Amino acid sequence: MTALTLSTAGAATLRADALVVGVAKGPKGPVVAQGAEAVDKAYDGKLAAVLDALGASGSEGEVTKLAAPAGLKVPVVLAVGLGSVPEKDESFDEEVLRRAAGAAARALHGCKKAAFALPLDDASAVTAVAEGALLGAYAFTAYQGGEKKRANGDQQAGPKQPLAEVALLGAKPRDKEHKAAAERATVVATEVNIARDLVNTPPNDLTPEAFAAVASATAKENGVKVQILDEKALVKGGFGGIMGVGKGSENLPRLVKLSYTHPKAEKTLAFVGKGITYDSGGISLKPAGHNETMKCDMAGAAAVFAAVTAVAKLGLRVNVTGWLALAENMPSGSATRPGDVLRMYSGKTVEVLNTDAEGRLVLGDALTRASEDNPDAIVDVATLTGAMVLALGNRTFGIMANDEAFRTSIHEIAEEVGEASWPMPLPEDLRKGMDSPTADIANMGERMGGGLVAGLFLREFVGEGITWAHLDIAGPAFHEGAPYGYTPKGGTGSAVRTLVRLAERTATGDLG
Repeated sequence: MTALTLSTAGAATLRADALVVGVAKGPKGPVVAQGAEAVDKAYDGKLAAVLDALGASGSEGEVTKLAAPAGLKVPVVLAVGLGSVPEKDESFDEEVLRRAAGAAARALHGCKKAAFALPLDDASAVTAVAEGALLGAYAFTAYQGGEKKRANGDQQAGPKQPLAEVALLGAKPRDKEHKAAAERATVVATEVNIARDLVNTPPNDLTPEAFAAVASATAKENGVKVQILDEKALVKGGFGGIMGVGKGSENLPRLVKLSYTHPKAEKTLAFVGKGITYDSGGISLKPAGHNETMKCDMAGAAAVFAAVTAVAKLGLRVNVTGWLALAENMPSGSATRPGDVLRMYSGKTVEVLNTDAEGRLVLGDALTRASEDNPDAIVDVATLTGAMVLALGNRTFGIMANDEAFRTSIHEIAEEVGEASWPMPLPEDLRKGMDSPTADIANMGERMGGGLVAGLFLREFVGEGITWAHLDIAGPAFHEGAPYGYTPKGGTGSAVRTLVRLAERTATGDLG
């Protein structure tokens, strides 16, 4: 993990490998942003003109590297675009700062230390820049060796390592708000990056049992209680949904409960995560071209695990339970078949029409079990449907709920922390499509509106009177394109920041 420090040093005096400054898009060309005054002075007040000559415009995420002039203790100045200059008396949006810091940190892979002289008007800006830099510095290199000898004996260089240290200039290490902002950003970014690591880990190494072991070890380190139900306990307990999905694999399923409690907590939240460590589709096998990224189908469980850990590290005044419904969906002689009927943990029977609609089956069991503890609210997180990707694209997750006010609050929270989301309905007319002549409900309904159908299915397993929301993160959980802002290629850690902020608001009673 990249180290973060708050520095009182001036931009002209701090020694580092690079110095990051902000540049905005003005009406007549690039404008040097607040925080870079000393750097501009070192360029004789012509930094904006130099950037303009190099073709820089100040557009969001644009990165321009320059050789540092005499007077600075760094060899390189990196100017990152912040977009349009804010209106008078306004500051740069936090998400703009977060993305800019992320883009800069990505461009500085291989460096040991970089100083960030971006606009820091308040503690919120400190949080945004710190988060962006720490998230942007992420790289998954666990399966890439260091230097290796080529056949001819030459050394082959290993991958560039992430930026090792970020120093925030303009932040005040003795200011309680700034210090707390930096500490929070470090905790949250660390856990987002751990979620990313889990999503990126190959499925031959991250089996349900292995995931459960990681969760258990981390939980104990952070004072979180853990309970793991193995396949024997799942069968004995009647968890027909989880077992129905996982019994076709040699790597049998697990249900993990993580429990964080605070002695002064007045509210309890339950987070439930879909943890399909690999999804082949089962007997309803996925077509060629749809299997390669299915290691990411446990991203919901990764988000829940990371969020509970972050809540524990922050010591929030709220009780939080995390449920990781872990299974591997594989075809074999013991796999569930289309047409089979499963008896869920709730006692409800489900006719399985498509074994590739497996996430809702493991979540159904976990939602029922989570409801038994009678939390004040439940939020499930899942890479659940391709239909949601078709509806909202690759960067936005959908929010469904049985309470409109709660759905609105989660949407506001997600937007606040920089996670694109959109509230979605649960149309009652779509429920009829899941009627089964054989069982209480089928696991498939109408094809159109498939993401909403899945949400309606999950609602069936939420305890009566319990507020519930469903986050379908199928789009943003795994990024296959080129990195942007603080978002890397591969696992993104989607929904972790939303869950943590929800816990923070619940802890302070500031939840609308």
